[in-house]
Amino acid sequence: MTLRINHEAPDFTAESTEGTIHFHDWIGDGWAILFSHPKDFTPICTTELGYMAGLKPEFDKRNCKIIGISVDGVKEHERWSKDIEKSQGHALNYPLIGDPGLEVVKLYDMLPGDAGDTSEGRTAVDNATARSVFLIGPDKKIKAMLTYPMSTGRNFDEILRLLDSCQLTAKEKVATPVNWKQGEDVVIVPAISDEDAKKKYPDGWRAPLPYLRYVPHPR
Repeated sequence: MTLRINHEAPDFTAESTEGTIHFHDWIGDGWAILFSHPKDFTPICTTELGYMAGLKPEFDKRNCKIIGISVDGVKEHERWSKDIEKSQGHALNYPLIGDPGLEVVKLYDMLPGDAGDTSEGRTAVDNATARSVFLIGPDKKIKAMLTYPMSTGRNFDEILRLLDSCQLTAKEKVATPVNWKQGEDVVIVPAISDEDAKKKYPDGWRAPLPYLRYVPHPR
C-alpha cells in the first residue's frame, strides 16, 4: 500500500508497552503522532524516544497522543526503555508498539511486502526505511509524513510546529508561511476571494503580492 497525505491511516491491532492497541480506537477523537524506529538499542532512536517523552506535555496540551513503533518485540522494548530513561533523563510515558512480525511497518509502506515476516536476524540497516513520522487527524486521515535517514536525529520541535499549523489550518481558511511559529501572521488561502476575505477580515490584510495576503494569527 502506498500512503499519501489525506489517505486514511491504516488501522491495526498490536501489542505495546502499554498493552494491546487498537489503533483507531486508541486515537479517539483527537490527533496522533506515530513515529517508527528500525531497531531497539540503536543510538539515535534512543535520543529521540527520550526527547519525545520530555516533550509529551506539549502534545497533551494540543490533544495529540504520541505512539512509537520499533521493529522488535515488546520485551525488548521494555529492556530498552531502561536505557532510554538512564541516558536521556525521561522515562517512556507513551506506548511503544512491538512489531516483530513486520506487519505494521509493511502496512505503513515503510518496508516492502517481501521483507519477510520476522524481525529476527534483521539489522537496523535492513530496516533503515522505518524512520518515519505520521501526523494523523481526528478523522483518522494522514495530515503529514516525514522520513529521515538513520544518521539524522529527527527534530521533534519541528513536528510540534507542524502540528500547530495543521490544527490551525484545519479550522481556519489560512495557510502558514515559511518558518511560521504559533502566534505569527498567517496567509489567506488562494481559494478565498478578496470579497469573501473582506467579510472575514474587515481590517484588511498586508499583500506584497496579489496572491500573498498576510493577516494576524486568528484568535
